[in-house]
Amino acid sequence: MENIFIDPTSVLVKKRNNQTVSFDREKIVTAIYKAMLSSKHGNIEDAENITNNVIKNIKSPVISIEEIQNLVEHELMSYDGKQFKEVAKSYILYREKRKMVREEKKRIGVEDDLKLTLNSVKVLESRYLLKDEKGKVIETPSELFWRSAYNIGIIESLYEYKNNNVSGNGLSLNDIQIQTLKRAFKNLKKEHALSGEFEDYLKYVQKYAGNSVSIINKFYEMISKLEFMPNTPTLMNAGTKLGQLSACFVLPVEDSIDSIFGTLTNAAKIHKSGGGTGFSFTKLRPRGDVVGSTQGVASGPLSFMTIFDTMTGVIKQGGKRRGANMGIINYNHPEIMDFIRSKDSANTVLSNFNISIGMKDEFFTKLENDGYIDLVNNKNEVVSKIKATDMWNAIVDQAWRTGDPGLVFLDEINNRNTVPNLGNIHATNPCGEQPLLDYESCNLGSINLAKFIKNNEIDYDHLKEVIYLSTRFLDDVIDANCYPVKEIEKVTRSTRKIGLGVMGFADMLAELDIPYGSTKALTIGENIMKFMEKHSHDASELLANERGTFPAWNGSTWKPRKMRNSTTTTIAPTGTISIIAGCSSSIEPLFALAFVRHVLDGQELLEINNALEKKLKDLNMYSDEMMVEIAKTGSLKNIELPEHAKDIKKTFETAQEIDYKWHVLMQAAFQTYCDSGVSKTINMPESATREDIGYAYKLAHDLHCKGITVYRDRSKTQQVLYTGTEKLDVKTEPILEKGLLQVGATDDPNCKSGSCSL
Repeated sequence: MENIFIDPTSVLVKKRNNQTVSFDREKIVTAIYKAMLSSKHGNIEDAENITNNVIKNIKSPVISIEEIQNLVEHELMSYDGKQFKEVAKSYILYREKRKMVREEKKRIGVEDDLKLTLNSVKVLESRYLLKDEKGKVIETPSELFWRSAYNIGIIESLYEYKNNNVSGNGLSLNDIQIQTLKRAFKNLKKEHALSGEFEDYLKYVQKYAGNSVSIINKFYEMISKLEFMPNTPTLMNAGTKLGQLSACFVLPVEDSIDSIFGTLTNAAKIHKSGGGTGFSFTKLRPRGDVVGSTQGVASGPLSFMTIFDTMTGVIKQGGKRRGANMGIINYNHPEIMDFIRSKDSANTVLSNFNISIGMKDEFFTKLENDGYIDLVNNKNEVVSKIKATDMWNAIVDQAWRTGDPGLVFLDEINNRNTVPNLGNIHATNPCGEQPLLDYESCNLGSINLAKFIKNNEIDYDHLKEVIYLSTRFLDDVIDANCYPVKEIEKVTRSTRKIGLGVMGFADMLAELDIPYGSTKALTIGENIMKFMEKHSHDASELLANERGTFPAWNGSTWKPRKMRNSTTTTIAPTGTISIIAGCSSSIEPLFALAFVRHVLDGQELLEINNALEKKLKDLNMYSDEMMVEIAKTGSLKNIELPEHAKDIKKTFETAQEIDYKWHVLMQAAFQTYCDSGVSKTINMPESATREDIGYAYKLAHDLHCKGITVYRDRSKTQQVLYTGTEKLDVKTEPILEKGLLQVGATDDPNCKSGSCSL
C-alpha cells in the first residue's frame, strides 16, 4: 500500500461542508509559505519541496482538508532540521486560529459559504440574513447576495421584453417577484406606452429572458466577490415583502400642523422600512411668534424636532436598526443660536439627529467684513440682528465641545443642482452626502477599491466594467423599489437619482504604499473620482438610449445630453457594508490597524489590517507580539521599527494621526468630480483647538465642498470607536455594540448615533 501513487490532478478534496473540489497544489504552497514568513524561516523553494512531499503521501483519490493539513504538519516537523519546527508551530497556530473563527461563526449561527471575515459574519447575522419565526438564520451569505442580485436583476426582463430581445431560458418567479414586476411593468407602460398586458409579459419572462439571466449572474458575481455592495436597505429588503430599497429620503416641513404631522407619519413609514430622513425646519416660525388661527404662540422648530427624535427612537427600522435623521435650520432663522447649542457632548438631546446649519455665501461675506446677519421669520420679516462673528464663534465652540453642528453649503448645492426645473434643494439625507428635493429618495451603492489592484497598479479596465454594471444595477433598483409614500415614488421616478460611490480607498493606498496625507493620495483620489464620474455618466447615457431619459430631463442641466439618471455619483459613509466587504470605510483613512477580539470562553483572536500584515511579512518583520503591541493603540506610532522600515509608519498613519487639513483636501478632491455630495469625517485629535475647527470649516467652503462636519476625539462621552485598548477600562477588548465590533469606521459625526449603516 505504501507504494500507491495517486495522480494529484485526479484527487478530490472534501471540504468541511462535505462538498468536493479539485485538488489545488498552490493553496498548500501558499499556506506553508505564509507560515514561513510568520516564523522567519524558510523560503518559497522550501514551501514547494514540502508540498511535493505532501502530495507523495496522498494515498486516496478523495481526501479531506483536515487530512491535508495533518500531512503538512507532519512534513514540517520532519523536514530538514530544527528551524522548520518553528514553521510547524506557526502553521499549527494558524490552524487553531482558523478553527476558532469557524467555531465562532458556528456559534453565531451562520454557515459562511464565502469565507468572509468574522466581523462581516457578525454584521450579516445581526441585520441582513433572513431568519425564521424563532430567530434562526435560514440564509447563507451567498444566498443573501443572490437574493439581491436576482430580485434587482429581474427588472432587466422588462426592458428586454420592451425591446423584444427574445433569447435563452426563462426565469422562475415567486409571488413577491411577480408583484415587483407587476408594479414596475405598470410604471414602464405609463412612461413608454408599452403595448400588451402584464400576463403576456409574464409568460414571456417565464419562457425566455436569456439576456436578463446573464446580467443577473453578473450582478451576483460582482457582489459575491465583494467588488460592489448596494446600500443596506437593498441588501436587507430585496425579495422580501417589505421591498423598500432606498437609503436616503428628504421630506418637506411646512409651517402648519397638518404638514408637520403628515411629514412625521411619512418619516415613521420610511424608518420602519429601513431608510433615513432629512428635513429643513427653516420654514417653521420661531418660538413665541403668534399663530394666526388660534392667537396662541408658536413653540418653535426645536420643539417639533424633539417629537421627530422621539418617534425615531421608538420605531426600529425593519425590525433591525434605529432610524437616523438630518435636521437643518438656515443661518438666518431667528432661533439659530438655540439650534447651534441644541446638542450636548453626552448626545442625550436629539440623539437620533445629525444637525447642520444651512449656510449661504452671504454669511461668509458678512463674516469677512465683520457685518451683521438679519434674522428673518417665515414672513420674511427681520426680527433681530446678530454679528456674524458672534454666530461663527458659537458654531465653532459648540463643534469643538460636542462635534455638532455641521455646515451645509446651500449655494454650492443648488449651483450644481441638475434639475433646477423642479425647484431648489433645502436638505440632505442623514449623513449629508445626498442633497435631495422634497419627497425625493436615492439608492446608493459602493465599489470596493481594494479589489482593483493588479500588479501593484490600479486595474482601471476592470473598474470600468464594474462601474457600468453597478450603474445598471442601481437604475434597476428604482424600478424594483416598493416606495413607502406615493409622493416619493413620483419625484424619485421623475429624477431617477442614483449614487455610486467607493469604499476601501485607504486599503488601496496602503497596498500601493501611498500615505493618505500626501499630494499623491489626493491625485489618486481625484483621478479615481474623475474616472467614476465619466464612466457612470457614459453608462447612464447608454441606459437612456436603451430605456429613455429620466422624465424630468427637459429643463435639466443635462440637456441636450441624454441621461437615464439626473445624478450618478455619491460618496456615502458605507457604515456596515464596508464591514461586510472587509475593507476600509468610504474614503476615510485607516482607523485601527490591529485589535484583539474575545471569543469562545475568553480565548483571544488577533485581527490585523490585511495590507499591514502583508507589508510586515514582506519585510520579514511580522510577529504576533508586535501585533499585540499595535493593538494597544491601534497604530504604529509607538512601535520601534528598523531604519529600512520606518516609511511604513507614514503609509499606515491612522485617521487621528493625519493632519485634519488632509482630511478636508481629500473631501474636496472627491467632491470635484461627484454629482451629489461627499460624506467625510474630518477627524481631529483631542488637542485640536477651536481655531483648527474654524479653519477646517472655512477651508471646506473655499474648496467648494457641499458640507462639512468635524469630530474632535473624545468630544463626546460615548463614541463608536476608540483607537486602542490602553485607555479603556477593559484589558484588551475594544468597544462593542451588542456584540458587534464596528472596526473600519470612525466615530462619524455624520452619523453620531452609529445607526447610519449605508
